[in-house]
Amino acid sequence: MKGIRFNAPESLPVRPTTDMAKEALFNILYNTYDFDSCDVLDLFCGTGNISFEFASRGIRKVTAVDKHSGCIYWVKSVIAKHGLEAIDVQKADVFKFLETHNKAYQIIFADPPYDLPTIPLIPQLVMKNNLLTDNGLLIVEHPSLLKLKDQPGFKETRRYGNSSFSFFEKTT
Repeated sequence: MKGIRFNAPESLPVRPTTDMAKEALFNILYNTYDFDSCDVLDLFCGTGNISFEFASRGIRKVTAVDKHSGCIYWVKSVIAKHGLEAIDVQKADVFKFLETHNKAYQIIFADPPYDLPTIPLIPQLVMKNNLLTDNGLLIVEHPSLLKLKDQPGFKETRRYGNSSFSFFEKTT
């Protein structure tokens, strides 16, 4: 699985996480979590890039959520081709999913469309619905111009050019 390049169809409405930002993110997470005992929620999974990265690094279970049929089809085809049983794909609107879902995760990664005006709702819904474990972490990828420091559980933001990752911890 390592080193495989996935060339998703260009017709998918996605903006994949840059390799530089992804490498930085996984260095942070790999030094914090024991991947073989972690459950991950990948919101706005798009091409499945992040889900595949988690699976290739031995994560126990990844739940990948997206509402776009083409993205879901693509991710399922890669899972089938490469035997990635650790990934469970859900076709759903992310905000409705967060409202009704009740499983807690060690890591939640959200990479919403940058022009989505409701990005600040993501940490609010995750905290309101108790979707992080006690040592869990929510990472929201967003345009660097958007500031999320006033959202519940905010810990820090790390900037990688035009993209930033904001990190959130469980609130009590």
